[in-house]
Amino acid sequence: MNRTAFKMKLKPGYKEEYKKRHDNLWPGLKTLLKNAGVSDYSIFIDEETDTLFAVQRTAGTGGSQDLGKEALVKQWWAYMADIMEVNPDNSPVSVPLEEVFYLE
Repeated sequence: MNRTAFKMKLKPGYKEEYKKRHDNLWPGLKTLLKNAGVSDYSIFIDEETDTLFAVQRTAGTGGSQDLGKEALVKQWWAYMADIMEVNPDNSPVSVPLEEVFYLE
């Protein structure tokens, strides 16, 4: 298992809406993530900066950030685009983070 982490940016004032949408994650998207080897996926928020911090375990070399060609993922991006900072294709602006410490 690999672990990856990245950060994204939420637009101010949308924490509850972001949480609501993820509490109701589309079943097909959940299946797609799991089938891609993504597990133990958490997203945290720094409320002072509206920065989202995501960490996930992945089987193999891929992760959620590698599913951008999937139609369902593109639909999710479009659904989330009004509350997040996004790229021209509606994918979230995402910055990979380097691990500097891990206690197993």
